[in-house]
Amino acid sequence: MTELQEVRIGVQPLERFSEILSREQMAKAVRTARAVAQRLSKQVVWNVNSTAVGGGVAEMLPSLLAYTRSFGIDSRWLVITGEPEFFRVTKRLHHALHGASGDGTPLDEKAHAIYEAALRRNALEFASLVREGDIVILHDPQTAGLAPALRSSGAHLVWRCHIGSDTSNEQVEEGWSFLQRYLEDVPVYVFSRESYVPPMCDHGKSEIITPSIDVFSTKNRSMSDNAIHTILVHTGLVEGPPPPDADHGFVRDDGTPGRVGRRAEVVRLGRPPSFDDPLVVQVSRWDPLKDMVGVMKGFALLCSQGACGKAHLVLAGPDVRGVSDDPEGQQVLAQVEQHWRDLPTSIRDRVHLASLPTEDVYENAAIVNALQRHAAIVVQKSLREGFGLTITEAMWKERPLVASAVGGINDQIEDGVSGLLLKDPEDLEGFAGLLGELLASPERRSALGAAAKERVRSRFLGVDHLLKYATLLERFDSA
Repeated sequence: MTELQEVRIGVQPLERFSEILSREQMAKAVRTARAVAQRLSKQVVWNVNSTAVGGGVAEMLPSLLAYTRSFGIDSRWLVITGEPEFFRVTKRLHHALHGASGDGTPLDEKAHAIYEAALRRNALEFASLVREGDIVILHDPQTAGLAPALRSSGAHLVWRCHIGSDTSNEQVEEGWSFLQRYLEDVPVYVFSRESYVPPMCDHGKSEIITPSIDVFSTKNRSMSDNAIHTILVHTGLVEGPPPPDADHGFVRDDGTPGRVGRRAEVVRLGRPPSFDDPLVVQVSRWDPLKDMVGVMKGFALLCSQGACGKAHLVLAGPDVRGVSDDPEGQQVLAQVEQHWRDLPTSIRDRVHLASLPTEDVYENAAIVNALQRHAAIVVQKSLREGFGLTITEAMWKERPLVASAVGGINDQIEDGVSGLLLKDPEDLEGFAGLLGELLASPERRSALGAAAKERVRSRFLGVDHLLKYATLLERFDSA
């Protein structure tokens, strides 16, 4: 049985950023990329994570690696595999590092045994691929247990953690205590925020690299009004008919054409919203920390106050059958649906639970692109968040945002300028008030959206991400 799955990566020219960067910025990026490529001419750069579908790492890697490959860097992406009990342990770790208890499963020696057994099988296969001097970037808690075996191979090792908590508690400490035995000899750590760095890693070996989006990817590239309208009607997210000049097409990341053919599975009471109805949209995994139930309750409160007008709420996530590393997805979706059934009929008619197809990741990206671009308001009412890529995506599309002031979201949105921040993510009245404020003011929505796009342009582009990694790799010149 093959434990590791290699994800095919294409090639994308870094020069495409000349459309949105200054000549000086572009020249610096190209010089840096060429210098790094020369240093790594005989090495492979391996990125290892736990899924090719769903989640921020799977969103970022294809584009980032495609740009590095255009300069001749041999960048590759491997996905580990494991049994359901392994992913139950890693999901528990995911919650712990956010400061939450998850399902309460003990992170004890039994959990260590499950975790190590799965990663031992993956490590044995990886040992036949990696060579001395290669660079291996392990992403998140799922892969941390590979580190000891890889250190003995002579590879240069980086552990990249995309999640964390601004403040410590018993759960956070338990999560880091579990991981410490695997990470103590790793030479370089990368985190998204300074406050996420735990004491065990805070000794000169940690770098801060903010996540980014690829504005030229299928999920973020510009889309015609006809394509948006057609895709949303075809998938069942809004009511038809499609526009006279229907356009199901999209462009894949490698430049080849695609066509949206699959439909979303939508739980709703009556008919879809019309294309002209304002949509309040949250796109996220079916994860309790994304608080879809809270979003629904806050929207219901707004409607009960007679302040939601013609607006509808769409909670959209991936088809849970297509996300292998998240065993909670089906359970959380069922919980959200149960709370939806408890809503008054008049409000339930305005709330739509959409599971988006994931068989083709680019088709999924095109559907998300259309939905975000059509949204009147995009929300992300997370209880905890490492860094919200869906927020940055919506900001690039000039959407006004309402999001919780937690974790990396505080770095993404400047409150009142490029979006609105909810100080307490469990404040349903405050959340409803922010939604009502924006629904009542198209001018405010437009101003926030315009500022949001400029903030992404200045802070969260993929080329900035790559330059920070280039600086990181300089550490290995003297290693």
